[in-house]
Amino acid sequence: MAGLILLAGVVSCNRGKKAPTTRTSGTIHISADESFKSLIDTEIAVFENLHPDAHIIPKYTSETQCFKDLIDSSAELIIVTRPLSKDEEAYFNKIEISMAQKKFARDGVALIVNPANKDSLMTMKNLKDIMLGKDTVKNYEVVFSIANSSLVHYVKDSVLEGKEFGEDIKTAGGSEEVVDYVASHENALGVIGAGWISNPYDSTGLSFLDKIKVIALMGDSTHNYLEESGSFDPDDPAYRKYYFKPYQAYIAFKTYPLTRNVYFVLRQPYFGLGTGFANFLTGNKGQLIIYKQRLFPLKFNYQIRKANLH
Repeated sequence: MAGLILLAGVVSCNRGKKAPTTRTSGTIHISADESFKSLIDTEIAVFENLHPDAHIIPKYTSETQCFKDLIDSSAELIIVTRPLSKDEEAYFNKIEISMAQKKFARDGVALIVNPANKDSLMTMKNLKDIMLGKDTVKNYEVVFSIANSSLVHYVKDSVLEGKEFGEDIKTAGGSEEVVDYVASHENALGVIGAGWISNPYDSTGLSFLDKIKVIALMGDSTHNYLEESGSFDPDDPAYRKYYFKPYQAYIAFKTYPLTRNVYFVLRQPYFGLGTGFANFLTGNKGQLIIYKQRLFPLKFNYQIRKANLH
């Protein structure tokens, strides 16, 4: 018993005199990229309902700030779209803090426009030109949720290949605000996580919020192949089948060209509440929540079966 008391004292000192927790009780602070607020709010609500003595206090911020919170220990767990970098891993190894990280979901990056906008289809080249400010015909006003979010980093790295954005880029202050802004501005192009725009009343998962319109995208490989064939006409309805919206199945198999993984990164030198919540995210209940939020659960047991559609 004396040994256990001594161990608890050592852990408490190492954690800056924070009260120790168990996997199902206590209080912890976490930070999550703002684009996952809807998902994480639901995950926390269900987890706390199952474990009334557990209290998880979330902070929704930019992905850059999430990693800062992890490093300065103001957050024990973060929800982001990348694992630790080599430099970050080296830092935690140096201070002898054990870290755990795992991808547990796949998200789609959705493009939304006002319902009055005539555009409904885009190629990745179209999107790149808009983001670079080279599309002088449509003059889109591009709207992100917040600066330095995972969405900003994703578009810059994966769409622009490291190039700088054009001038007409703005932030709305949050994902809900992006939806509202696009709904009231005909020339706006919103960039948002797919989970924010799914229609919660649609059991099929094949419709989105009525107040915005979701763009269907064609991937670069398909676009290049069709152009090389010499017969591609982007206005021909016959080619609509090559454009995809961020439906769950298209996110799952990356048929939709803008997808990204979602990770948890856990800083906790003992098996406490952070571990309990991380396990919940990758367990059946947490993965089912991801599925119902129209993202793709990476740790969920599922089967793919052939079906005849009549």
